[in-house]
Amino acid sequence: MTEAEAGRRFTAIYEAHHAQVFTYAVSRVGRTLADDVVSETFLVAWRKLDTVPAAAVPWLLGVARNVVRERYRAEVRQASLAAELRAWADEAVADIADGVTERAAVLAALTRLGDDDRELVTLMAWHGLSAGEAARVVGCSTATFFVRLHRARKRLREALTGAHEVVRRSPMRFSTEEYSR
Repeated sequence: MTEAEAGRRFTAIYEAHHAQVFTYAVSRVGRTLADDVVSETFLVAWRKLDTVPAAAVPWLLGVARNVVRERYRAEVRQASLAAELRAWADEAVADIADGVTERAAVLAALTRLGDDDRELVTLMAWHGLSAGEAARVVGCSTATFFVRLHRARKRLREALTGAHEVVRRSPMRFSTEEYSR
């Protein structure tokens, strides 16, 4: 199939079934996320255009269902990760040593980052991947990864400024004043 034919076929599928896919998405995730689900569904349709059957609606709704399920799984994973990071941050705040305070500030700052930024920073810092390996994980070129990482580190520095304030204001189990009397 030529590119022009593929474009015409995709346009026909999109125009004929967009409303049905949108309605399905709204029924599953609500209006706020429906556009994202529809976009991802038709992106899959474009990528797999050769395998889209003539009766495209069931296939498209199956794809939309998978997109919704994957979004749900990702949200559950991210919520679990955020809870774990908060638990680590809370645990670290209770400790007294300067190194632990710094750790608490970093963990608190990481919880303030978006999921994508947190992933970029931790792939290299915690998981020990090279920039090329981390770029393959997130599905981009190494150059694009470096740009994204630069921006994520900038946001981490900004979040660290706020995290240091939170850690400084957190109650400690004891204070040095109690032991100086």
